[in-house]
Amino acid sequence: MTSPAGRTEGGGVGGQKRLKLLAVTACPTGIAHTYMAAEKLAQAAERLGIDMKVETQGSIGAENVMSDNDVKDADGVIIAADKDVDRSRFAGKRVLAVGVAEGIRRPEQLIEEVRTAPVQGAGGAGGSVEPPARGGGGGRERSVAYKALMNGVSYMIPFVVVGGLLIAVSLAIGGHATPEGLVIPKDSFWMDVNNIGVIGFKLMVPILSGYIAYAIADRPALVPGMIGGWIANDGSLYDSEAGAGFIGAIVTGFLAGYLVLWIKKVKVPKFAQPIMPIIVIPIVATTALGLFFVYVIGSPIAWVFEHLTSWLSGMTGTSAILLGAILGLMIAFDMGGPVNKTAFLFGAGLIATGNQTVMGMCAAAIPVMPLGQGLATLIRRKLYSEQERETGMAALFMGLFGISEGAIPFAAARPTQVIPANMLGGAVAGAVAGMAGVTDAVPHGGPIVAVLGAVGGVPMFFVAVAIGTVVTAVTTNALIGIKERGAASGSGSGAVVPEPVLAGVGAGGAGGSGVAVRTEKALSAPSAVAAPEGEVLSGYLTARTVKVQLESHDRDAAIREMAELLAATGNVRDVDELVRVALAREGQGTTGLGEEIAIPHAKTDAVSAPIVGFARSAEGIEWGSLDGTKAKLVFMISVPEAAAGDEHLRILSMLSRKLMDTDFRARLSAAPDEAAVLRVLAEVQ
Repeated sequence: MTSPAGRTEGGGVGGQKRLKLLAVTACPTGIAHTYMAAEKLAQAAERLGIDMKVETQGSIGAENVMSDNDVKDADGVIIAADKDVDRSRFAGKRVLAVGVAEGIRRPEQLIEEVRTAPVQGAGGAGGSVEPPARGGGGGRERSVAYKALMNGVSYMIPFVVVGGLLIAVSLAIGGHATPEGLVIPKDSFWMDVNNIGVIGFKLMVPILSGYIAYAIADRPALVPGMIGGWIANDGSLYDSEAGAGFIGAIVTGFLAGYLVLWIKKVKVPKFAQPIMPIIVIPIVATTALGLFFVYVIGSPIAWVFEHLTSWLSGMTGTSAILLGAILGLMIAFDMGGPVNKTAFLFGAGLIATGNQTVMGMCAAAIPVMPLGQGLATLIRRKLYSEQERETGMAALFMGLFGISEGAIPFAAARPTQVIPANMLGGAVAGAVAGMAGVTDAVPHGGPIVAVLGAVGGVPMFFVAVAIGTVVTAVTTNALIGIKERGAASGSGSGAVVPEPVLAGVGAGGAGGSGVAVRTEKALSAPSAVAAPEGEVLSGYLTARTVKVQLESHDRDAAIREMAELLAATGNVRDVDELVRVALAREGQGTTGLGEEIAIPHAKTDAVSAPIVGFARSAEGIEWGSLDGTKAKLVFMISVPEAAAGDEHLRILSMLSRKLMDTDFRARLSAAPDEAAVLRVLAEVQ
């Protein structure tokens, strides 16, 4: 292999230097497939006489992080990942990027292909100028655009939650209903709390934009992305009464990212290369993007705002039901953008004229989006990650206080499912409120204004909100379900099987650590000190939860048999519910890991404490495994919903990694009885 430096490397024979490779493995959840790919690559390298250090980006944080010397001495890098991996440190090295499944299926071929892989873009510009991944052999990756959007959403969520909840609490405790809206006394403690929350909301949109850009073009794109997002959200910069909101932030994020990528391709003299990523690229991209938004994009936004207001003014004499539906559609469309603000300010402006019914329609629609999305995460929990479900609880709270921005993370992550559902629910709520003649005397919405006495027709106001919320939740889940079923039916045999994760555990691009994790060839070595039998897997697996031979011959029956085995501990409240949740998890993607292993799991309050069970099947059970093998070693993990921290993820990660050790699996298969099984499993550390 000819390295970028021009030296020829051999395989360690004939006096030639052994080839040195690095690898990075990662999946969206950072659990089993991450470690399986790492182990397969390490084993293949050892067979081929190649030195390889594998870095895993797992769910439990950084392990064995690569040093600068590791990268400096490497002849090539294999990235087997289904999530973003920072490649700036690999500048000047040959980099082969594939999906995580390819690291499992064909590690030897990847080691061969990296010899002729493209050289990562040099010049210190931060990111790659090469195509982000290749998808052959079933190792497809998510598109760059999708991963960039998810990256922005994941970083935005804490700002939405913190800002929204602080505003909600300050309004609830310190707010008073006045003709100007819910007002907090200026010199009060709660005004200070409110101001902190407002800062969180102001940062929310730039953060979304900035981290979309960052995911596309790395660090040089962060500044133009964030400043572009701020400009998009500040309508005063382009003579608009309302900013472009989160939709504008998505636009500026992608514009900034791809603009920076384009600038990186410009050839510059060597003396200028060091200052490109920290001075030239950020300044040029920020200036160009900012002026483009102010002079080109901003004018249409202001035009939309002005003409929508004029159009609504001409509708005041039309049917209240029709007007309410239109206002609800507008309120729900962009949650703070020009369309939303047009409807809100139209209703607020009519309060002074004595017409409070229009604001009543708006007030009923305003909380529907966050309430509906929060309810959706409750009624079909398996469709959402743990992070999304936590955000859903915060959205429910924000909805009670009329903070429609609580639904923005859901709309940004799944715009084609969430925005139409929001609009339908908002239209229904607005129409019902219009039909019932609901009024609102203050320019604010949500149940809080009814509680404070600003709403006329309170019973029908709550009916309108409730109906709109249910419509939004049901429609959202139906659309998400349709999309997932379509994706499942459209995936061929080469499609990547989703990473087996505990039901409800997040899979967002930023849910795991962004810091590299590393695993050496010694990854599969047995632990030097075995834990006592009573402490196997932190004590979650005991002699009562081990079965040497399963009686079942199919997956569903095996899961029920395992659930009944776990029930022997007394920690299972409802066996049927545990089985239902575990089977629902299988419906999301098989938990058959390959290598004759399956790890079904469930996160449910059907159990009162974390439990792990193990059983063997001599004939093997068809589990839909990635490599087509039948499952002979079956572990079942179950934790309650309220399980604190990531202990269950730590157990699953350790177990998945250890099971890649061929000798360990052989000894586990050969153990004659429960006590011998426990002695082998005690090596899992």
